[in-house]
Amino acid sequence: MAGETINARGTAGYLLEMGTLKRAKRSGWWIAGVKDPESIAEHSFRVGIIGAVLAMMEGADPAKVALMCLFHDTQETRVGDIPHIGRRYLKAAPNEKVTADQVSAAHPAVASGVQRIVDEYENGDGIEVVVAHDADKLECVVQAVEYREQGCSIVQNWIDTSLASLKTASAQALAEAALNMSSIEWQQTYLR
Repeated sequence: MAGETINARGTAGYLLEMGTLKRAKRSGWWIAGVKDPESIAEHSFRVGIIGAVLAMMEGADPAKVALMCLFHDTQETRVGDIPHIGRRYLKAAPNEKVTADQVSAAHPAVASGVQRIVDEYENGDGIEVVVAHDADKLECVVQAVEYREQGCSIVQNWIDTSLASLKTASAQALAEAALNMSSIEWQQTYLR
């Protein structure tokens, strides 16, 4: 019973820590002039949806991709969201190390499961990993489109660098489509 209580407290602590992602902002957007950027949790949610959709389009496992996407930025509770320019000056611990520390007191199955997911995202090379990385970059494109519509005119660099890193045909096609429509155009299909 004592071990289960310790594991429960460690696992609950991990869950509480993940809640900070709802309050932590994606700091790179401040450089683009976005006054109130999305939170890391908001970003990760849409990355998970995009990842599942891309996986369906690419013939990959949607559940596996969505899971990797969900956990891909969880380390930012400890190291923050370091903008690309900041990485030139700061050296954060590898995500695998941060994750291991985060789940060190969690239930053993949780610790090994979360570590396995993060390790695969960071070091794997299968189609699911490629799709998960594309989902992260495609979400940045979609978010940039929304910020551009809100009057932030200097997001083109985020769009260009994200587009250049897309690997799958499906992600490239979705990015092109998103860049050529408004963020509320989706509702026109249903309002006719």
